[in-house]
Amino acid sequence: MTDSLTYRRMGTAARGQAHTLFAQTMAYVAATAALFALGAWLGRDLNGVVGIIAFIAAFACLIGMRFAARSSQQLTIGLLAAFGLLIGLAVAPTIAYYGSMDPTALWQAGGATALFIAGFGAAGYATRRDLAPLARVLFWALVALIVFGIVLIFVNIPAGALVYSVLGLVIFAGFTMFDFQRIRTSTDINSAPFLAASIFLDILNVFLFFLQIFAGGRDN
Repeated sequence: MTDSLTYRRMGTAARGQAHTLFAQTMAYVAATAALFALGAWLGRDLNGVVGIIAFIAAFACLIGMRFAARSSQQLTIGLLAAFGLLIGLAVAPTIAYYGSMDPTALWQAGGATALFIAGFGAAGYATRRDLAPLARVLFWALVALIVFGIVLIFVNIPAGALVYSVLGLVIFAGFTMFDFQRIRTSTDINSAPFLAASIFLDILNVFLFFLQIFAGGRDN
């Protein structure tokens, strides 16, 4: 009887910790998204060269988070905030380009992204099947997609951009499920900034894929 009560208490504690981690992670995601929006607005008139520099700096922040985590949680969170702002500056020229063609494409992509992340995120959080093996397959699929994207720069493939975007959505559907499952299975509350960074990257990539789909027909 005592063992059963202890087990239930441990289960309750684990669920409470998972809920706390989920709340912290999503708060960081929301803050990163807000800083991204600010960066995209501030950088709406930037040229591509500045965008590339901001892109490199943003991923330098992600790498720095790994080292900062060993010494300071506050520095890790600060680097996450800097990442959000810098990636917003980096993507600003792309968003401005699509927005100048048809602003409705931005709203369509945003709405589709919200539904996409909510659906696949909920599925990943709820599933009991270990998605770690799937994540390894998705990594190599993402590498292949990047190679395909490079090929599209030099080779004109009919509907190639649409195929690229759809395949990207399939891959990031899996990554979204995996990242949300990690929130439920993680036991380290300090992992929230890293989980937030991963989920935000899922959201950003999904948004850009949807943006290319909704505005792609107007590129020609």
